Amino acid sequence: MTAEAQADVSVDTAGLGTWTLDETQLGDLELLLSGAFAPLRGFMAAADVDAVGRFGRLANGTPWPIPVTLEVARDAVPADARHLVLADPEGAPLAVLEITERREHLPGLARLAGPVTGHREPEHGPFRRLMLSPARVRAELAGGPVLAFATRGPMSSRQIGQLRHMAGQLKARLLLLPLIAGPADVVTRPEALVRAVLAARASLPAGTLVVPVPLARRRAPGEPAGAGEDSAGAAGDRAGTAGAGAAVDRAGTGAGAAGAARELAAVTIVAATYGATHLMVDRAAARGADAGLQDGLPGARIPVLPSGDWAFDPRAEVWRPLSLIEAGTEQEDLSAGELGDLLDAGATIPDWFAPPAVVAELRRARPPRASRGFVLFLTGLSGSGKSTIARDLRDVLAERGDRRVSLLDGDLVRQLLSAGLTFSRADRDLNVARIGYVAAEIARHGGIAICAPIAPYAAARARVRNMVTEVGDFLLVHVATPVEVCEARDRKGLYAKARAGLISQFTGVSDPYEEPADADLVIDTSVVTRQEAVDAVLGLLTSGGWLSADLA
Repeated sequence: MTAEAQADVSVDTAGLGTWTLDETQLGDLELLLSGAFAPLRGFMAAADVDAVGRFGRLANGTPWPIPVTLEVARDAVPADARHLVLADPEGAPLAVLEITERREHLPGLARLAGPVTGHREPEHGPFRRLMLSPARVRAELAGGPVLAFATRGPMSSRQIGQLRHMAGQLKARLLLLPLIAGPADVVTRPEALVRAVLAARASLPAGTLVVPVPLARRRAPGEPAGAGEDSAGAAGDRAGTAGAGAAVDRAGTGAGAAGAARELAAVTIVAATYGATHLMVDRAAARGADAGLQDGLPGARIPVLPSGDWAFDPRAEVWRPLSLIEAGTEQEDLSAGELGDLLDAGATIPDWFAPPAVVAELRRARPPRASRGFVLFLTGLSGSGKSTIARDLRDVLAERGDRRVSLLDGDLVRQLLSAGLTFSRADRDLNVARIGYVAAEIARHGGIAICAPIAPYAAARARVRNMVTEVGDFLLVHVATPVEVCEARDRKGLYAKARAGLISQFTGVSDPYEEPADADLVIDTSVVTRQEAVDAVLGLLTSGGWLSADLA
């Protein structure tokens, strides 16, 4: 199924199983159907995955840098199923997968392979009008050189200057490709990344085209976590405006360099299908993929041009090559960490960093912590004191009057939001997920959500953290009161009933509690007073900038 092919509606989807795609899978499907992943026609079989991991090419010898696979819950598809409907999160069928191979993957997961046939045009996501097909973009850019720049973060004045310079040398049109599958660097949300890139376009030559592309971060088979898809933080640590290769590991050797080279090669493939004849890669990405650039990128379709070392010349008040600036007077670009700290504090962004329109989008996407929504998630055993602390915090914040606050306590949620759920692990996870969903919506709109469930399982807490950090900040407080103290102060007699066998799957007695290793604050209410516990949380919020110190 290529970009030019018509969607085939002859396949009867009635009676077929359905799999709802996650964000990465949605992006991969769209790239497959649009032809951006040509020559792939579907999700890769084991032979191709193995060949890509070992040799950087498909089993038939075609150079190809990255695996494109589909993993589903093992029990989601019957073993004898031959077709599977692939749907968006709203349940709309987008394509049909012809299952030619099924293999057990990680525990509970199956990897399916086979060609995909489009059923309808995807409609999900902001800025859909800009997500043109490769064929349309090629037609728009036909007739001369095209310089592409792919980025997972907002663009700085340095990159804008480098693009203008390189496009002038090549006499090329510019094609900007915001990579919108997964969190964006600095601004988090993909729509914020697109807005920031559109703002930067105003400082680039007329005719510059912006086309968002749902290319997800990933790593090659056999590479450790961090060498590709899991290394978003590497980009954040290194350069907040780092471009395509910022998704790769910061290491320049071994698996990190291999992952960087493969990621960069994937970007060249996608850029080429959209009509690019050259790809400018930011200096951080070029350094990460040094070995690949020297030895030839596996599967690269177009030349990769490193942007070079530039800095801001304060005397001339322009960005220019470092070699043209008097030594010791140059000003380096802000790192993502530095930029994030300035935005979090509401501090001034230097004029030389980015055009005012870009800075305005950065501030809109990442407001100061004092006005940003966040979730305060207290977890601990029954009787640990988390509900008491949560209620007291709610009252204190209500008295201050400067922030909107909502309390989602465990018992209250069980009566309303999660009425009817049992205490099985699946239902407990669903209860925590429901709390997380509501809390994330509160944070999305600038409010504070205080949650106080037991939340005994680390995986469920991690899912809530992931939901929330897409729209705001997440702070985890472990109320680590020992079980003996919790049992001694138990007013409801729950521990006694659990030990007598009257209550099954009771956390701390007959069911485990997985202590958080990622808590922002740990409180033991057996050694601190109620007020001291509340003050400790308020101190965390104040020192981190989420609450104004003058009202504390």
